[in-house]
Amino acid sequence: MRVLHLGKYYPPFAGGIENFVADLLPALQTRGIAAAAIVHDEQPFRRSLPPDPADPLLIYRAPCHGRLLYAPISPTFPLWLNRAIREFQPDLLHLHLPNTSAFWALAVPSARRLPWVIHWHSDVVASTIDRRLALAYRLYRPLEQRLLAASRTIIATSPPYLDASQALAPWRDRCQIIPLGLDPTRIPEPDPAARQRAEALWGETTTPSPLAGEGRGGGGRTFRILAVGRLTYYKGHETLIRAAAGLPGSRVLIVGTGERRTPLDRLIQALALIGRVSLPGFQPEADLNALLASCDVLCLPSLERTEAFGLVLLEAMRFGKPVLVSDIAGSGTGWVVRRAGHGALVPPDDPLALAAALRALQADPARRARLGLAGLNALREQFGIGPVAAAVIESYRQALTTD
Repeated sequence: MRVLHLGKYYPPFAGGIENFVADLLPALQTRGIAAAAIVHDEQPFRRSLPPDPADPLLIYRAPCHGRLLYAPISPTFPLWLNRAIREFQPDLLHLHLPNTSAFWALAVPSARRLPWVIHWHSDVVASTIDRRLALAYRLYRPLEQRLLAASRTIIATSPPYLDASQALAPWRDRCQIIPLGLDPTRIPEPDPAARQRAEALWGETTTPSPLAGEGRGGGGRTFRILAVGRLTYYKGHETLIRAAAGLPGSRVLIVGTGERRTPLDRLIQALALIGRVSLPGFQPEADLNALLASCDVLCLPSLERTEAFGLVLLEAMRFGKPVLVSDIAGSGTGWVVRRAGHGALVPPDDPLALAAALRALQADPARRARLGLAGLNALREQFGIGPVAAAVIESYRQALTTD
C-alpha cells in the first residue's frame, strides 16, 4: 500500500501536527506501508527542490510565500500535488486538516481519482478572540464540507472533539477515534551541553520561596514552570503570566515565537515579573528537550478549542513530567489528561485558579512524581506511535474497501 500525506508543514518546522506526521510516516513504513508527504516549504520564497529519490521518506515541499490568517500561501501547490501523485503513485491520499491547500484535491484530477482519508486535527474555530476567523470560515466551510463529503474515512483525535464538532456532525457515520501518538525514541535524553544551556535559561529568581524550600522544584532551586507553543491568540499565555504574579519562588519560561510577543512582553513588565517570567523565543529541538527534562511542570493554559489535543502533553509524558492544563469544553486536552492521569485540570482563562493549582503542585513533590510516572506509563501503553500507526493502517484498509 502506498499512501501520500498532504499536510501544512514538516520538520524542521516546529509544530504539534508536524511532529506527529514525522513520527507517523516512519511507523507506517516499518509496518509495510510506503509513505510520502507533500507539504509547504517552511522557508518562504525559497526555491523548492523535489525530494531525493534515495531518501527513505519522500517529502515534497511546495514553495510558500508566507501566510494569510495562519494559512500558507502557495499558488503552485496544485502543480506539486500533481507531481507528487505522478511520481509516487499512491493508492490513497491522507489529508491532514485544517489546511486550505488540501482543497486543491478537489480540483486536481489525479487527486480526485484516489480515495481519501481525512485526519481531522482541529475545527476552524469561529474564535471569539480573533474575530477575523469567523468571517474567513464562511468562505472556508463550503470547501471543507466538500472535502468531507468526498472522503472515505475521517479520523478524529478524541471523543470530546468529535462530539463538539459541528463540521463533522453530518459525517459521524464515517468518523473514528484515533488519538495522536508519539515516538519516544525520537526524543533522546539531553546531552550535557543542552542541559547546561537549559540551566542558563532557567536562571534563578530573586524572590525567596515562602515555603522554606519544600515547595520549590527540588534541590533548593526555584519551581520551574514550562509552557511551549506559538505565541498566538488562543494559547492563553496572558493567563499564565497573570498567574505567575501569585507564585513566589517560581520561574516561568514560555517557549515559542509568534505575533503576541510584544503584548506578552508588555504584560510581564506591567506586572513587574521581569526575571521571573521569560520569553526565550524559538529553541532548537535539543534545547527544548532539555527544558522539558529539567522543568517541574508543563503548563498548557489554552483558551479555545483551536487547541484540539496538545501533542506537547505527550512530550511531557516522555520525560515523566506532570502537566497542568485548561479544561476546554469540547477539546481533547482534558480527555488526554483524564485518560493518562498525569496532571491536573483548571478552568480556562482563570489566573487565580491556575495559580492555586500551580501552588498545590509546587508544595507537593511526591504528587508531581506520581503524576510523572503515570504519564510514562500512559505513553507506553496508550499514546505510543506504534498502536496509533496500526489503527491508522486499519482505517486505510477500510477506505480502500469502501465504495
